[in-house]
Amino acid sequence: MAVKRDEPPPPRDGAHDGLHDDTRLAHAGRDSAAWHGFVNPPVYHASTVLSPTVSDLLNRTQPYIYGRRGTPTTDALERAVTSLEGGAGAVLCPSGLSACTLALLSCLKPGDHLLMTASVYGPVRHACEGVLARLGVETTWYDGSTPVAAAFRPNTRALYVEVPGSYTFDMHDIPALVRLAHTHGALVLADNSWATPLFFQPHAFGIDLSIQAGTKYLVGHSDAMLGMVSANARAWPALKQLHGDLGLCAGPDDVYLALRGLRTLGVRLRQHQRNALAVASWLATRAEVQRVLYPALPGDAGHALWRRDFRGASGLFSIVLQPAPAHAIDAFLDHLALFGLGYSWGGYESLALPFELDAHGLAARWPAGSCGVRLHIGLEDADDLIADLAAGLDRYAACASIAACEDAARC
Repeated sequence: MAVKRDEPPPPRDGAHDGLHDDTRLAHAGRDSAAWHGFVNPPVYHASTVLSPTVSDLLNRTQPYIYGRRGTPTTDALERAVTSLEGGAGAVLCPSGLSACTLALLSCLKPGDHLLMTASVYGPVRHACEGVLARLGVETTWYDGSTPVAAAFRPNTRALYVEVPGSYTFDMHDIPALVRLAHTHGALVLADNSWATPLFFQPHAFGIDLSIQAGTKYLVGHSDAMLGMVSANARAWPALKQLHGDLGLCAGPDDVYLALRGLRTLGVRLRQHQRNALAVASWLATRAEVQRVLYPALPGDAGHALWRRDFRGASGLFSIVLQPAPAHAIDAFLDHLALFGLGYSWGGYESLALPFELDAHGLAARWPAGSCGVRLHIGLEDADDLIADLAAGLDRYAACASIAACEDAARC
C-alpha cells in the first residue's frame, strides 16, 4: 500500500500511537525510569556480566548475560529502530555493509538464487560475486529495463532493491516488486539508507527486511560506523538467530552517537531536503549539466514513483556533466571550498565524489566523455553551496572550451 506524503505514518507500537515523526524521534527507545531519571541511557562498555548465583547464571534469569548479546544502551537503539520501522525487531551491526550482508545471509543458503538490483552499492555487488558465489548462491542482476518476472526461478529466495539506486537514483515500483516476489515465495530486502524510515517505510509496503547504514543520516555527524536491519515477523527469527551466531555487535559509543543523532533526524532531514532541492533545481539550469539524477526533482524519470510512495527526499543525488577532457573534472572538484572529496554521506557537511558512468550502467545513456558526480548536500546555506558549485562549473566549462579550441586548431 502507498503511504501518503501529507499524512502521519501509521502507528508503530502502543507507546507511540498517533504521534508525529518528530515526537516519536524524541521519545522512541527511551526509558528514563530504568535509567535513574536520566534522559539518555548510560553508555555501557561491557563484556562480562556477573550473576549472583549458579542458578541465575545457568538459567539466564537476568535481562543481560554478556555484552555482545546486548546492553541497556543497545536495547534503547534497537527499540527505537523497531518503533520507527514498524517491524517485529531490529538488530545492530558494526557497519552498513555488515548489515547488508547479514540480511542477505539470513535468507539465502547454498543452491539458492538471488535477484539483485544492478545499481546496488558496490561493496554489496562484491559480496554477491565473492562471498555468496563461494557459498553456492547464484545472483541475477536486474534493472528498470529488465523483465523481472521472467527472472524468477523455482529456487529464487530473495529479491534485493535499493530505494533509490546508488549513484543512478533509479526508482523501482516497490509494491509491484513485493507482490511479484511474494507470489514466488521470495523475501524482499530493501536498503533504505537514503530515505530513512521517516521518508519511506519499507514494512508498510510489505518489504521483509529493511536495511539502514546508520553511519549515514541516523548518526548524522560523520563520526561513527553503524548498520541496522529491521525485519517483519516472517523474517525476524532467522535474522535474529544469524546475528547472534555471527557474533555481530556494535560499539557502545557508536550506538550512543546514533541515539543522539536520532533525536534530531527529522529537523536535519528536512533541511537536507530543502537545500538539495534548491541546489538540484539550480544545477538543472546549468549548460554544463546534462541531467540531475534526483527523484524529488520534477522531470526526473522516477519522480512519479517517488511522489506516490515517498514522503520526502534526502540530500544525496548525482549529476551527469557534458563531455569534457579528464582534467576538467579535476578543475571542477579540486578547488571547491565547501564540498569535501570523500566517500560516505549523511553527515552535516557537503561532499562531492566523481564516478565512472560505465561502472554503474549509465554510460549507454550519455555521449562518450560524459562525467558523473555524486553530491551530498549538507546543512550549509544553499546560496553558498550554489556559489561554490558555480565557480567549479565555470572552471569545468573553461577546460572544455580550451579542449574544443585545441581540437579545432588541430583540424
